[in-house]
Amino acid sequence: MIQPQTEAALADAVAGARGPLRIRGGGTRPVGRPAAGEVLSTAGLTGITLYEPGALTLVARAGTPLAEIEAALAAEGQHLPFEPMDHRGLLGTEGAPTIGGVVAANVSGPRRIQAGACRDSLIGVRFVDGHGTVVKNGGRVMKNVTGYDLVKLMAGSWGTLGVLTEVSFKVLPAPSASATLIIEGLPDSKAVAAMADALASPYEVSGAAHLPGAEGTCAARTLLRLEGLGSSVAYRAEALARRLATFGAVAVERDADTCAALWRDVRDVRPFHATAGDVWRLSVKPSDAPALVASLGAEAALYDWGGGLVWALVAEGADLRARMGGTGGHATLVRARDETRARIATFHHEPAPVAALAEGLRRRFDPRGVLNPDLMA
Repeated sequence: MIQPQTEAALADAVAGARGPLRIRGGGTRPVGRPAAGEVLSTAGLTGITLYEPGALTLVARAGTPLAEIEAALAAEGQHLPFEPMDHRGLLGTEGAPTIGGVVAANVSGPRRIQAGACRDSLIGVRFVDGHGTVVKNGGRVMKNVTGYDLVKLMAGSWGTLGVLTEVSFKVLPAPSASATLIIEGLPDSKAVAAMADALASPYEVSGAAHLPGAEGTCAARTLLRLEGLGSSVAYRAEALARRLATFGAVAVERDADTCAALWRDVRDVRPFHATAGDVWRLSVKPSDAPALVASLGAEAALYDWGGGLVWALVAEGADLRARMGGTGGHATLVRARDETRARIATFHHEPAPVAALAEGLRRRFDPRGVLNPDLMA
């Protein structure tokens, strides 16, 4: 394993590579086709290099543990608004998630429906491309000579265009209070309708999820989160509960620790931890989600983002994408055995024009094909 301690050393390692490199941050998200090659770790590139709470700006090296970032922000009453998921429980991995890995995978949680994705908070990047050249864009560098918006391009590129060395974020004040409205026992279709009603309301819902019931333990639960100042949250919770009364009995959970635990369970897909089967991530039109899930024969499903994101638990080795046929949306294989990931493409096939554009970008940034080759194939 190659583990450079500086950006310059990392650039030299990429420039001198004679074969494929497997880019690794904390090693907690082994998503994609099993890849061959020598491991190039960013774990040696750590530390917050700039944090200006008054300017709501944070800059950190890519290998910095996410927990360190969150602790520094919490001390100033701030947070990463996109609420990044922790994949360790779902994937059975260890180690510590890094901020570079969060960006590379564009990891976002339940608050995405209100605050946007990771890429929407990202304002600057530094990375090493496949030539071994250090490239910077955004943040304090206001003009990019290549003409590409590299900040957005690098988010979700999974290390196939460059190895991130530093990232910059716009952060936000953390809410001082929260409440979660809970409706139990709704079927999927009615739950999606309730979430759509809540999201269309003026009450600023920051989380809308539907969790499957566990056999013999509890009924399915539909969760709606409100955040902000205490008085505002209290008023909006009461008003939204009245609005949703037609869907069933609405309970309001106001304890901060309990609410935080509920939304960690959603964020990290906790109902699927330590379960048998493969896990797929579906991006769909919310109103289409219940019928699609029913047609796929999933063993269980968890709905987030008001139904726009569905986590589906299926039998091992099943090609869920093939079952989708001509339905809308796209599917990503997140958890499966190596043999399944070698046989079934992890990421949804792109339309021909988009695929051609993506291939052109890879040739531009990694002409030798050394950075995570075939990971996204």
